[in-house]
This record gives sequence, structure tokens and C-alpha cells, in this order.
Amino acid sequence: MVKMSEENGSAADVHEVHEAPEAPVDPHPETFSMPLAAEDEEGELPADFERLWKAAHDNPQDFTSWTDLLQYCEQESHVTASRRALEAFLVRYPLCYGYWKKYADLERRAGYNDKAEEVCIQGLQVIPLSVDLWIHYINLLLGTLDMNLPESPVRIRRVFEDAVQAAGLDFHSDRLWDLYIEWEKEQGNMKNATAVVDRVLKVPTQLYNTHYEKFKEQLNSQEPKEILPPEEYEELRASCRQSQKAERAEQAQEEEAERPPGEEEPEELMQKIREQVLLRRDKVYQDNEGEVRKRWHFEDAIKRPYFHVKPLDRLQLRAWHSYLDWEIAQLSSDTKESKPGEDAAVARDDYRVRILFERCLIACALYEEFWTRYTQYLELQSVDEARAVFKRACEVHLTYKPNIHMHWATFEERHGDLTEARRVLEALEKTLPGLAVVRLRRAALERRAGQLDQSEALLREAVAESKEKPTLHAFYSIKLARLLLKLGRNPSRARRVLQEALEISPDNDKLHMNLLELEVSGDPWASAEAVQECVTRALAAPLTPDTKILFSQRGLQFAEDYSNSIQSVLSVYDEHQKLLQELGGTKRGAENGDEDPEKLIKSDDGSAVAVSGTAPPTMPHVPITTPPPPVMGADMSAQTGYGGYSNWYQQPQYGSYGYQNTWNYNQGYYPPS
Repeated sequence: MVKMSEENGSAADVHEVHEAPEAPVDPHPETFSMPLAAEDEEGELPADFERLWKAAHDNPQDFTSWTDLLQYCEQESHVTASRRALEAFLVRYPLCYGYWKKYADLERRAGYNDKAEEVCIQGLQVIPLSVDLWIHYINLLLGTLDMNLPESPVRIRRVFEDAVQAAGLDFHSDRLWDLYIEWEKEQGNMKNATAVVDRVLKVPTQLYNTHYEKFKEQLNSQEPKEILPPEEYEELRASCRQSQKAERAEQAQEEEAERPPGEEEPEELMQKIREQVLLRRDKVYQDNEGEVRKRWHFEDAIKRPYFHVKPLDRLQLRAWHSYLDWEIAQLSSDTKESKPGEDAAVARDDYRVRILFERCLIACALYEEFWTRYTQYLELQSVDEARAVFKRACEVHLTYKPNIHMHWATFEERHGDLTEARRVLEALEKTLPGLAVVRLRRAALERRAGQLDQSEALLREAVAESKEKPTLHAFYSIKLARLLLKLGRNPSRARRVLQEALEISPDNDKLHMNLLELEVSGDPWASAEAVQECVTRALAAPLTPDTKILFSQRGLQFAEDYSNSIQSVLSVYDEHQKLLQELGGTKRGAENGDEDPEKLIKSDDGSAVAVSGTAPPTMPHVPITTPPPPVMGADMSAQTGYGGYSNWYQQPQYGSYGYQNTWNYNQGYYPPS
């Protein structure tokens, strides 16, 4: 019986896998669940199982903890423990082909052949492009089915067809094609074997030439009638006999008549048929060889085509991007040059692009950039297909990476599914609790949907939950206050939020500044007293000397710009000078008028004011220091840099997951072009 080793010719260890966009079993299941475990009668779990199990579950992103657990279970030869560990591991690392094989072998050795088949099918649903797993599944069937039953060969052939449909376009799929061809020969179906050869001759694979050479040997060792489809054989036989007649036109017709009835076709005729058979296939072979040659240097640059948690180097990432660029360019070129009736060729090229993406997403499964690129490619053709890729990425492979989840939520919002966008962000927040950017995205989504009350509720909830973290509490309070002021048109509620936040964080200069700007942006006649109260509060707070001077300058500028009394201006000025003497001393000469008088700034009303200032009318030789005011209506949190707030966009505690790319706030709205 034909049986092929899964290890023969493999370039990977137990982690090697392959993947494709289509398969006879659902290649992208909506939910990933393991087969029901078979019952066994084993007693207690091994002594160290619970300790290793807890270590793996306490840190599920630690691949070594899982392999330690699996190795221990295997050494103990404990079926229940091994099954439990393998099920949990493969939920988190479904691309590890070697462990699907181990799981199937475990069930088979325990006598559960049906369960072993279920495990293989489950694995192929996740990684339908795995040549190794298909071969393992087929060998399992060949070893367990009764081939004397008429339905068994039918089932095996159906699985072979599923396999080549799903994984046959992989550049390293030669072993699968060889196994199929040899099995058909073993069954005595030489014509079926030739049909399979004709298919693989059109597929650019690593060992493309070996298939043709084997076919030549077979053709020369057997009668063409035995291996060719009847239609092709009869067509070639008639053509070759007609050619022979033309060549022998000068000979006497009686020579032809002398051959006794029933005599076999002359060997000369058979040789001509063989020549025509190869002549027909030579063109296909040469075209396919050209396709292989185009891809060879791309394939040669890929050193790790299988999944592993270890990061890939930049050269490997660049190699995948270059290969994808080229394959997509081929499709674009063929699409532009295609003529009516050539849609099949374009569809073939599109399928090759998808196969390459799926291969890439095995080796690069932990890199958001490739998943995002694949969704961009699919979105132009099918929103549902792009959504399925987002689902695979976020729910299976990139659970703890926020960027791809942000892209998914943006994708759903862009296509009008606000419910799904909300669900994606809520699920992400449960996975990564406390990540500020997620809460801000949720609030922004509700705001864009016209649900200001819900947006406010989300921010208020964040404010309430962060009281034990003053910096984060201040951050959310500022965001909430700006929502109430700018969109809610309710300065009193915004003021209350900032004042309550200052009770918790009186040393937070961002809170003081935003409260000051809230008052400054109001009616200058009605808010004069409130502005001075803000300045007084800031000066009494435990702020740095430079910050206090900044607030004093801001209050002085407001008085100079809007006060209707020269006495009030002079009073504020005197207080500012006292502050400079107390906090700045002689070091602050520049702020007392030593700056270049030609340097100008813009005041609130747009007029130019000298930095060194113009003294009040009664004090012509004493300079006034007025700093450039912030732009009214601008986000003060952005102007002041937010200091430590940027840390909340990617919190340190998530750095242990080994993400290759740093998170920044703007990445999640739109995928990179």
C-alpha cells in the first residue's frame, strides 16, 4: 500500500504548517473549538501536572510553559493529561501542525480511530494549506479503512481531491501530488494517474520537473492505450495513422493489406503516439517552468515558511512583502491585459495571490501588518471575506495586539455595522483592561453615531474607575470636560468635572491649565473673576516655579487684554512682579524685559504684542512679560504634551507579550496604505 512519510522533505520541525483560503472543510470556522475528548479510565493526573498547567495558564503567551507541560504529559504517557494539555495548547497555537499530529496519534494509539480522524479534520479547518497534515490524515485513513469495501477507495479519492484543491498550489506541495499519483497507480487506475499528472504539470512547484520525468518513464514502459484517456488516445491514434499513410503514399497499398486481421498496432505507430503525447505536454511543461523560474528567488529567500513564536528578522519580513508585491503586480498586469473570455486566467492569478497571503500568514501570523494588508486586498472584492480574516486575526492569533482590533472596528464602522464595531472594541477592552485608547475609541464611536449621552457615560465611567490612578484620572477628566464644553455646550458641567479632578490631583498642571482655558474662552467681562480665581488656585497648588510663573503671565495677559480698569491691570502686574522675585530671582532677567524687543507674539485677539512688553501707562520704563497664549479651542492636553499621559496609550504591563511594533494612538483608525 502506498504510504508517504510526512517528515520526508520537510523543512520544519513540529511547528511547520501551511494554510490556504479554501478547503473542503470550513477553512475559517466562526468559532474554534476542539473535538470532544474520548473517555478513558485513567485515574489521577500526574504529580506535576497541576503545577505546569497553572504556569501555562497564568501566562498563556509564554510558549515555553506550554511546551514544558506537553513534554511532561508525553513522558508520563498519560492520555487524559495529554489530551487536556493538547486541547488547551491548540486553541492558543492552532498553527502548530506537529501538535495536531501528536494529538491524532494519541487518539489512535488509545484505540479511538474516529477521534483521531476528528482531530485531523479539526486541524485542517484551521490550516487547510498544510501539506504535512493532509498527508498524515490520508495515511491515517489508509491505515484504518478496509480497502476491500467499495466505498473506501471512493472516500480516499475524495480526500485526495480535497487536499489538492486546498493545498495543491503550495510551492512545496510535490509530496502530496506524488502520493495521489502513486495511489491511483496502486489502484490500477493508470488513466486517473495521468489525469492527476496533467493537473500538476500546470502548477509551479519546487520539484515540478520530477513529475514530468516520472510520466515519461511510465509512458515508455506501457502502452499509451493503458495510460491515456480514451478520447485522447483515439484522437492521437487516428492522427498518427493518417500521418503514416501520407508518408507511405509511394509504397504499394498491398503492404498495408498484408497485416493479418487483429494484429496489434505496429510499434512504429505506438512510438509516434508517444511522441505526440509528449509534444502536447511539452508546451505546458515549458510554460510552467517559466512560472517556477519567476518565483524561484522569492521562494529561496524564505527561510522559515512555518509558524514559530520567535520573531522573524527584517530580511524575512521584507522577503514576504517583496513576494506579495510581485504576485499582486502580476495579477494587476494580467487584469489590465486580459481580453474578453480570459476571466479564468485572472481568477487563477487571484487564487495564487490568496494562497501566498495564506502561506505568509503562517510564518508571519504574529505580525499585524500582514493581516492588515490581506484585509485591504480582500476588501476590494468582498467585505465578508475581509471580515473573516479580521475575525481570524483578532480572535485566534492576535488576541493581545490592539492595533489590528482597532483596524477591525474602523472597518466595521466604515461599512455601517456599528453594532459589530462596538462589540469588537468592548471585547478588546475586556482583554486589555485599562488601555486608555480603547475607551477613547469607544467614546468617539458613540459620538460619531450621535450618541453623546453614551459617549459621556463611557468617559464618566472611566473617570470613576480611575480615581486610584491620579494621572489617568486627570487624563479622562480632561477628555470628559472637553466633551461637555465643546459638544455639550455646558461649561458649568465641564468646570465641575475639572474642579473635582483637582481635588484629587491638585499638583496636576494640565488640569489647572484646562480649567484656566475654559474660563478664558468664555465672556471676558463675566469671567474675569473666575480667571483670577484659577490663577490664584494654581499659584497656591504644589506646582513647579516655572509652571506658576506661566499661570501668572497668563492671568496678566488676560487682564491687560480685557480689563476695563487700569487699577486692576496694575494690581495683577504687581502680583506678577512679586512672584518673579520670589520664584525666579535674578535668573529671570529675560522675563523682565531683556529679550529682543522685536520679537512679537499674538494675543487672543490676533494683535501683535512685544514679548518684552509695553509698560502700563503710569510705568513707561517697566516691561510687562506676556507669553504667547494658547490657541482658543485647541486641545490643551495636546499643546502641553500631556507628559506621562502618552504612556496610557500603550501601558507597560502589556509589553511582556513580545509585540514587535510599538502602539501609537493614530494607528488604529486607518490601515497603512
